[in-house]
Amino acid sequence: MSDLCSPTFSDLAVRLGFSCEEAGGVVEFRSPFALENWTLPVLELTIVVGAVLALVFAVLRWRRNGDPTNLALWFGATAFLFIIEPPLYFPGAFGIEEHVDTMFAHNVFTVDFMWGRLPLYIVAIYPLMATLAFEIVRMLGVFRKYGLLVGAASVGFVHHAFYEIFDHLGPQLRWWEWSLENPVNQPFFDAVPLPSVVVFAALWPMSLALCVQFFVGRHADQGRNFAGPALAWRTVVVGLLASLGTFILPLPATVLGLAGTPVRGIVYALELVVVSVVAVWALTGQWSRLRREGPGPAPHTNVFVQRFSVIYLGVLAVLWATALPDYFAAEDGVTSNGDPIGNLWYTLACFAVAILCVIATYTVPRGTTAETDKVEESATT
Repeated sequence: MSDLCSPTFSDLAVRLGFSCEEAGGVVEFRSPFALENWTLPVLELTIVVGAVLALVFAVLRWRRNGDPTNLALWFGATAFLFIIEPPLYFPGAFGIEEHVDTMFAHNVFTVDFMWGRLPLYIVAIYPLMATLAFEIVRMLGVFRKYGLLVGAASVGFVHHAFYEIFDHLGPQLRWWEWSLENPVNQPFFDAVPLPSVVVFAALWPMSLALCVQFFVGRHADQGRNFAGPALAWRTVVVGLLASLGTFILPLPATVLGLAGTPVRGIVYALELVVVSVVAVWALTGQWSRLRREGPGPAPHTNVFVQRFSVIYLGVLAVLWATALPDYFAAEDGVTSNGDPIGNLWYTLACFAVAILCVIATYTVPRGTTAETDKVEESATT
């Protein structure tokens, strides 16, 4: 696969500690003890196990409760991944190398696909993170109270909080390496491109949530049952339209950013502020309303998301704690090992938001229904 080893990717691979020329084939397996450092297999295990459990819960909810929303979300997120990521890994093969050079390189993990470009945990993180964010918002009844757009913005906000905890740690621990010279990555927010902070952490899950709720979720909430073929084509459409939405939602920054990198950064930041303001208003308002008035008819509960969110935040807290000595010893934003550091204060704010969102799901009246009880019982056994 040496013909697909672009100079940029080869350079990033060397900085991460592996060779592009020697990266496996379609799939490659490694010992978890042979990776760059111990944090890689810990991260990989956490994310992969979480994604598998999310899929199990989604299947159980469809079979026992007749609600395929989580299943459409899981596979819609995965479809989005396979639409978006391959061109970023192989711009030459897709004929876009003159417009999009290699933006980043993942380090090699225990299981990798596509000649060292796509770790298994990246495949898993898309549906897992989407499930955590979507279900937190759904448990708080934001879609039911405020509708599609506000609910989707709330999903983007919650996803952003969970994702940025991970995003600001990865470069320091060599989970991946960004191309610093690529204009698509500009401007940077410490070690993280601002487009990643806004587009991949907030706008793509917003787009996905909007499509899932429009094509599946709102119908399931009204009691409609979906046969396999009907659910399949809707899930494919969700993946395609969510990808299109990820192009449309950042258009203000894309267009106005032609005036220069500083303008692009300001517009990206403003888009994130708008999403955040709408989401905070909706989430806090709905939480307060549920505390006063109760859950209403057919309350939605996802015990898996409530519990695994705590596990995810706990694991990331431990990984961050072990990285802090090198973080505080860094000079000019780079550790003694030559690795860039993220923004600790922004990460702490994201931890606070994520923790508060999880607590909110535990502190509202949940109510009970026969079907909800069956799914919860299955998910906890």
